[in-house]
Amino acid sequence: MKVTGFSFIKNAIKYQYPIVEALQSILPLCDEVVVAVGDSDDGTRELVAGIDPQKIRIIDTVWDDSLREGGRVLAVETEKAFRAIAQDTDWCFYIQGDEVLHEDGYDEIRKAMHTWKDKKEVDGLLFKYRHFYGSFDYIGVSSKWYKREIRIIRNDPNIFSYRDAQGFRKGDNEKLKVKPLNAWIHHYGWVRPPETMHEKQYNFSKHWSGDNWQPQKVYEAYDYQSHIDALEKFRGTHPRVMQQRIAAMNWKFDYDLSYNRLPVKEKFKNLVEKLTGQRPFDHNNYRIV
Repeated sequence: MKVTGFSFIKNAIKYQYPIVEALQSILPLCDEVVVAVGDSDDGTRELVAGIDPQKIRIIDTVWDDSLREGGRVLAVETEKAFRAIAQDTDWCFYIQGDEVLHEDGYDEIRKAMHTWKDKKEVDGLLFKYRHFYGSFDYIGVSSKWYKREIRIIRNDPNIFSYRDAQGFRKGDNEKLKVKPLNAWIHHYGWVRPPETMHEKQYNFSKHWSGDNWQPQKVYEAYDYQSHIDALEKFRGTHPRVMQQRIAAMNWKFDYDLSYNRLPVKEKFKNLVEKLTGQRPFDHNNYRIV
């Protein structure tokens, strides 16, 4: 069985993406990792190249800044890495630059890849998600945060990156058939110094705002408090590869949980999920088989 990881990244140092930790977290499960490195101006290519020269293969890319609808450029960059994967690969392990796989899931992931490798009715494997916000101590709990997503897919040319690269589809926009895993991916995209977060949000907004986007930069720190509806304190463990980054955190974010603003429907969905493991009424970008 051959497993190839794939990812994309641009200006990881400038915007403090944990791309090193992201790639390190999947390397033990992969024979090779293909990374599409965009036209960066901060040494990102050298950073990625130095992680594991034996396993990591870089594809140099140029982002198409004319793609300004719905984050489409992210899917295009994902596709560049995906299409560069060798044909003899069985499974393709996708990780984004702000996601880190928890090592507690390694054994289950390996077992699932072996179990379903020759079962063509299974298109991919589904991971659980924790979305951190403001700091490494809080996670989002409302429906705005997706609870699970596909991160391992079959090496099938009919599969493609969907919309803003959150997930995958195949053929004529068909949802993938997947097997769920008890394995966690930690999403750290909303954990950056407030000044860096503001800069990143400003520069990336053009990929979602359409042709009417106009630069309106205001030099200020991102106000985490005013952009969230509900959080809860994280009581678990972070991936081992994240320990150094967490220890180096140099800003303060404390959130009063009494400020949570969840409507009754959201509270009901959270309760059902805790009792049954299923979350009613949420849209899913996959079909569990």
